[in-house]
Amino acid sequence: MSNLARIAEYASEMAAWRHDIHAHPELGFDEKRTSDLVAERLKQFGCEVHRGIGRTGVVGVLRGGNGPRSVGLRADMDALPIHETNRFDYRSTNDGRMHACGHDGHTTMLLGAARYLAETRAFDGTVNFIFQPAEEGLGGGQAMVDDGLFERFPCDTIFGMHNRPGLGIGKFQVRPGPMMAGGAYFDIAITGRGAHGARPESGIDPVVVASHIATALQTIVSRNVRPMDTAVVSVTQIHAGDAYNVIPEHAVMRGTARAFSSDTLSLIETRIKRLATNIAEGFGATATLDFRIIFPPLLNDATEAAFIADCAAELVGSANVDRNGGMTMASEDFSFMLNRRPGAYIQIGNGDGEGGCEVHNPGYDFNDDALPLGASLFARIVERKLART
Repeated sequence: MSNLARIAEYASEMAAWRHDIHAHPELGFDEKRTSDLVAERLKQFGCEVHRGIGRTGVVGVLRGGNGPRSVGLRADMDALPIHETNRFDYRSTNDGRMHACGHDGHTTMLLGAARYLAETRAFDGTVNFIFQPAEEGLGGGQAMVDDGLFERFPCDTIFGMHNRPGLGIGKFQVRPGPMMAGGAYFDIAITGRGAHGARPESGIDPVVVASHIATALQTIVSRNVRPMDTAVVSVTQIHAGDAYNVIPEHAVMRGTARAFSSDTLSLIETRIKRLATNIAEGFGATATLDFRIIFPPLLNDATEAAFIADCAAELVGSANVDRNGGMTMASEDFSFMLNRRPGAYIQIGNGDGEGGCEVHNPGYDFNDDALPLGASLFARIVERKLART
């Protein structure tokens, strides 16, 4: 029996696991209930369970034979601070928190693979099932790496998977090299001089300064980044003042930058600092920049990208695997792990039918039909990477 056929036999159980996780979403580094559920399932399957890696992360270890080779499989567990608008029975019971990115599905797929591999042990080596906390901008991937993930649980290679709305069920896409952009957050603090709103000549208006900086920042991508080096700079917040008739003393701007290379992110940081500082000075104000890299670019190893594509093709056929999938400006902190070990990150179709919904949307839901496919791909990676000789 193929691994897909076997895993499909308990697809309804996997759906129940996911619905339970979906109904009880937890934000980054607060995944206590989810971690408990994951650890309990792994223990039931017969895995060695380790907790508290990267605060709330869980690693399950499964060995087959005596081979020295090892592979890591990673899924993320955290939810988003979004009010869910779905009305189905398993909608969020935690107000203001929601699994709007499908991490409930990713966690379930990896649990499904762990169950199958624990039953069959048709491999020679060690599998590390890595359940990561705090993917949504809080650095859970980095936290696990800093906590000795790869020293404690050696991985020759590592693989991750994410759902892709708009891509049909039974389809996968991957690409060698850059796949997800690196991401940074920035804060610009502007200090002017407060004044009465009716006497602007006696003050230095930080709102005007912020407006000019916001406009100037739009030239970075169009005039400083090479056209073939895709990048985004977005000002997403401007905060200043509390009254109609008061020119405030301070203003704060916030935003994000994305690029597919660390050099481009460094260029963007330099240009934001120069523009903000000099524009503020021209108005008689001051500006300081705090620029923080949240995620490095996600770069797939070419050999491992081809390998995971081959594994997917064995499940669904070559015609359903796009080996040169599109790059996306969204970021993913699996990149912290790929910076330390060779591996690849693949996207699994979440459905392309009418009513399909993008991630980070209050009406999103992971498609249960993808669960056996994702679990089977994880399992196939192990069976091929750690094949008995």
